[in-house]
Amino acid sequence: MSRFDEKIFNCEKELTLQVIGGKWKMLIMWHLGKDGTLRFNQLKSLIPGITQRMLVNQLRELEEDLIVHREVYAVVPPKVEYSLTEQGKTLMPILESMYEWGKNYRKKYLEHTTFTEDATK
Repeated sequence: MSRFDEKIFNCEKELTLQVIGGKWKMLIMWHLGKDGTLRFNQLKSLIPGITQRMLVNQLRELEEDLIVHREVYAVVPPKVEYSLTEQGKTLMPILESMYEWGKNYRKKYLEHTTFTEDATK
């Protein structure tokens, strides 16, 4: 049973946000898209502040939504690798646009904040 089976979406934007929304999913996808295949501990070290439990949950949801592929190797100790699926890779241009937008917005916001603070002195 999919986690979307009983969910009603009024538009495709809601569905998109359901799949990629949240604090951690975009960071997970970003690192898998930029760094390629990663093991769990590698991902955890790239995302400061995420708990092990949250990373597990987010990876499971992304896997269920066919955005992330989980490859388990039958070796001791266990080896598990994560990568973006072909569908997941289609999100990279969106994430790159969001990165650029955020970078530009931050620059303008900081300039505005600095200007406003200087004007009050």
